[in-house]
Amino acid sequence: MNSRAQQLEAFNRLLDIMDELREKCPWDQKQTLESLRHLTIEETYELADAILDNDLQEIKKELGDVLLHIIFYAKIGSEKKAFDIADVANAISDKLVDRHPHIYGDVVVKNEDDVKQNWEKLKLKEGKTSVLEGVPKSLPAVVKANRIQDKVAGVGFDWEEPQQVWEKVQEELSELNEEIKKGNKNNIESEFGDVLFSMINYARFIGVNPENALEKTNKKFIKRFQFLEAAAKKEGKELSDMSLAEMDVHWENSKEFFK
Repeated sequence: MNSRAQQLEAFNRLLDIMDELREKCPWDQKQTLESLRHLTIEETYELADAILDNDLQEIKKELGDVLLHIIFYAKIGSEKKAFDIADVANAISDKLVDRHPHIYGDVVVKNEDDVKQNWEKLKLKEGKTSVLEGVPKSLPAVVKANRIQDKVAGVGFDWEEPQQVWEKVQEELSELNEEIKKGNKNNIESEFGDVLFSMINYARFIGVNPENALEKTNKKFIKRFQFLEAAAKKEGKELSDMSLAEMDVHWENSKEFFK
């Protein structure tokens, strides 16, 4: 691996390249904080995909893309005389020191839960009026639910045992089933949301990241379905012309193929 000096040299090279691109490249000159935003979101999702695939080379590449965006934002910030990359680095360093009094102070913690609770208490002392202020409004719903539950648990608002959460899941499923019988669409949607929220909470208790779990299932389904499509094509058939029983044979074969 590279030494600290080599790492700093590489970082400095990237800063120099960014300066040059901003000065000479028409596309880079045109970019603003707003124009980069959707691209940054896209790059973050690409990094997330690489992580789920456990593709270390792709992770390295996507981390570079994300890092470029951070450097780009900092460059624009410096042009606006608002902040530069040193301000960005110092701000996060200061926050990390302040939020880790068990490392940089005299606070004693027993475990990870103590660290999380201290973290949320410190944020409230910094002026936040709610522990949920830090949850971005634009997060995807599954990720947002997970973050909400994680944050309130950080101040002690939580179940004590996984079994209690599982019982809550069963209760919400029962309520959903009742509303389905009644046929009230608004109530069905509401109860379905409660089921999802309780399942996401249960995932936290059994050590599963619900977003990762669902995305892995998405990827698994895509692979199997594309296997099914390829198998049908080999037989010279269209899926729309096949019976469910015929498709199911190939679906079961796909499970064996991707084991």
